[in-house]
Amino acid sequence: MGQINNANFKEKADLFIEDLRRKNRSEATIVAYAKDLEQLLNYFSKNGIDSFDKVTIEDLEAYKQSLQDSNYTPKSISRKINSTRTFFKYLLENGIIQDNVAEKLSHPRFEIKPPRILSEMEYRSLRDVSRVDIRLYSIVEILLQTGIRIGELAALTLDDIRQSKDGKIDFLYIKASGSHPARKVPLNKLAKNAIDEYMNIRPETEDDTLFVTKNGRALLVRNIRTAIDKAFEKAGIKNAKVNDLRNTFIAHHLANGVDLQVVSKLVGHKRLTTTEKYLDVIKSQANEESSLKEL
Repeated sequence: MGQINNANFKEKADLFIEDLRRKNRSEATIVAYAKDLEQLLNYFSKNGIDSFDKVTIEDLEAYKQSLQDSNYTPKSISRKINSTRTFFKYLLENGIIQDNVAEKLSHPRFEIKPPRILSEMEYRSLRDVSRVDIRLYSIVEILLQTGIRIGELAALTLDDIRQSKDGKIDFLYIKASGSHPARKVPLNKLAKNAIDEYMNIRPETEDDTLFVTKNGRALLVRNIRTAIDKAFEKAGIKNAKVNDLRNTFIAHHLANGVDLQVVSKLVGHKRLTTTEKYLDVIKSQANEESSLKEL
């Protein structure tokens, strides 16, 4: 945990973070919770609240208002409210408080933008500008052809590139992370060829991470994100982010008739409703074949 002024608050926050680790939550999730709690608990101290049982719904509403006054986006505020609710639920379950006032705390209203789907011209342009760097091209192709998350791609090892027992299907083994279970994602010809091309120039290193730097060290998520952002800019693709490659994979396959549950399982969505939202942004449903098409 960061710098929390009240010793009692810090003790309970540390116990909460330990509980998240026991529940195998991802490190990114734990870091986000820790930062949110540090901000919340120091707000309490600054405003004369020195005990959890003294917190009222009015205090929490005032905290939410302070976030709005500090120009946090509604989406960021909503996440911080989720952190607050989860923490207070933990306090209640462990007998630290008798009444969970945080469950009454409402989320700010904000418009949920539909997923950004790259057009065929856009993803072809991205592919073209990426070809000058074999590693980047392979990364773009994998993200576009498999729909995996950027964090999942960064975590891939050489051993995660596998074949079915009969040798007919190549696939990626995506390891379990946090609340996301392990899964297998088929590799189509374009993705497999891109990996093979990269393996020919991959630096020799003892690190078994698939994508590495020229010095043989694991390529970090932020490095991957920066490289793709620059490629978007070079290709003249505006208002696009790395996750839009995943969005495009999902929308493309739903539009081509791949079963909703199949797509949801492939991309590792915990809820089918998350996948269903893409149905609103695709314009047509093609035939009902369930094979994975190439983009």
